[in-house]
Amino acid sequence: MSAEMAAPSMSKKPELYTKDMLRLAASLPHNDRLENPQASASKRSPVCGSEMTVDLRCDGGGAITELAFRGRACAMGQASAALLWQLGIGSKQSAIAATRAGLASALSGEGEFDGLWPELAVFQSARAHPARHAAILLPFDALIAALDEIG
Repeated sequence: MSAEMAAPSMSKKPELYTKDMLRLAASLPHNDRLENPQASASKRSPVCGSEMTVDLRCDGGGAITELAFRGRACAMGQASAALLWQLGIGSKQSAIAATRAGLASALSGEGEFDGLWPELAVFQSARAHPARHAAILLPFDALIAALDEIG
């Protein structure tokens, strides 16, 4: 093919669904529930239609002691829920809200993944895919809504 007929070079977006992200998504127990949760909340993303519900219990100081996620979400939403399930125990609402704000900022390119939970770097490839951001943030939104129920 002549140089004139060659397609213009386009910058390639990073691979969205990395092996690490897919492994993380697969680690989330499906349809997990807590018996007699202290609070529960459900959220739905209007962007992609993913749904996420969280059950939780907290100690007297407001730290999360037990978490369970269930829902219908893409691999990005499942991976995000899996991280919260693994790392959220012991966190308080202010820490979860700050992590969510930092993640949203990092995904939009206005912030960096440094300073967040190191495991959240698995979502760096999603920066180039704004339509996936709502799915990644959905488990955080459900968890914050459940924490709001406790006060």
